[in-house]
Amino acid sequence: MESLLATTVDRLAALAQPHRLAAFRMLVAAGPKGVPAGDIADALHLPASSLSFHLAHLKRAGLVRAERQGRSLRYSADFGAMAGLVDFLTENCCGGSDCTEQAA
Repeated sequence: MESLLATTVDRLAALAQPHRLAAFRMLVAAGPKGVPAGDIADALHLPASSLSFHLAHLKRAGLVRAERQGRSLRYSADFGAMAGLVDFLTENCCGGSDCTEQAA
């Protein structure tokens, strides 16, 4: 459990920065095909070096994957890691009762 807790904290910390969160959300929206690094940089108005720093942080946390395509990289969200994070956060949601009634 301690390892899962440490992984969860690392992943939440990686997402707790506006540029990284925006990049991750963009990758989630793109689906499994991912997005070339240059397109992410353009969309977020970030220099390549800054984007590289942020994507490396997300990659170390296990939230994104990178695939080399020639001289560039295409990034995609790790949907299994994302699902695991959401599952961990909602594991004991509402003490087992129906949360939809409380949200209304």
